[in-house]
Amino acid sequence: MTLSIRNQLLGTVTDVTPGEVMAAVKVRLNGGQEVTAAITLEAVRELGLAEGSLVRVLVKSTEVSLAVGPVTGVSIRNRIPGTVAAVTTGGAMAGVKVTVDGGELTAAITADAATELDLSVGTPVVALIKSTEISLATGDY
Repeated sequence: MTLSIRNQLLGTVTDVTPGEVMAAVKVRLNGGQEVTAAITLEAVRELGLAEGSLVRVLVKSTEVSLAVGPVTGVSIRNRIPGTVAAVTTGGAMAGVKVTVDGGELTAAITADAATELDLSVGTPVVALIKSTEISLATGDY
């Protein structure tokens, strides 16, 4: 299967915490970072997710926010440090490629935000992703 989602990082499930309808699935990325995905219990069952399952973490670039300093006082738990590898601006939007341990993320942000954050190659950033915006896939890797 080919997907339009550019952000695809490999990892291993470390914990599944079920709720009434949703589950919190913790994944250790191959780069060592830990992220949490909030997905339905039905998806957990269909994918056969359990501790040790290999997964692909999928995130649309429009769901990746960037910060250039320490992040406190927000509910977003997924915070992945990295370094800007490229900034492409055009019109109202900018695409920012961020090198992270174990891979690369792309953030689609407004051109104004890229300018205000003074993003350029080499800028250290933190990628912020809500757990509800992370999808998981299983299969041959």
